[in-house]
Amino acid sequence: MSVEVGQAAPEFTLSNQLGEKVSLADFRGEKNVVLMFYPFAFTGPCTGELCAIRDQYVDFANDDTVVLSVSCDSPYTLKVFGEQEGLTHSLLSDFWPHGEVSKAYGVFLEEKGFPIRGTFIIDKEGVIRWSVVNGPGEARDSADYKAALAALQSHLRGVDAQLSAPTSRRVSTVSSPIFSTRYAAGPSPEGPAAFVSAMTATGSVPS
Repeated sequence: MSVEVGQAAPEFTLSNQLGEKVSLADFRGEKNVVLMFYPFAFTGPCTGELCAIRDQYVDFANDDTVVLSVSCDSPYTLKVFGEQEGLTHSLLSDFWPHGEVSKAYGVFLEEKGFPIRGTFIIDKEGVIRWSVVNGPGEARDSADYKAALAALQSHLRGVDAQLSAPTSRRVSTVSSPIFSTRYAAGPSPEGPAAFVSAMTATGSVPS
């Protein structure tokens, strides 16, 4: 099962590293969500990716956006991981039922028992607006998330401006998807085919 840009994001509730329950629905109408899946805590590429988010935290965690990262580690493991690396955002445990949320987003490797590197940007209405999915050993670039979030905010500002304009001057853009996702499959040295998605504009994005 996979999810596509433009469809509703699968709902979930998971425990974070502090034992707190966190639900996607908690942010509905309030914040965009950067949802990151990664294989395991304490591994090199995973630690590097999450520390990059830590070091640019103000770009991702603010009045409009929250970061949630998901692995199949236990909350106890994630607590130690977070403390060791100084990670303050929610590290969510998809430990049990094992990989259930990862499966819902189409990023779980059944034969290995962990998720591959998938990131989904979900808007305040719960719709997936951008995604990238890489193989286990292929690190993601946080700059891509920032660019996607900036494009999303630009789009929403344009929609707000149009809705406040006189009816005779409005141009219909609200129903158009913001982004589409392109997938390319290739052999991965660490498992099944690695899927890489790229953000492409499907129309004029207001500036």
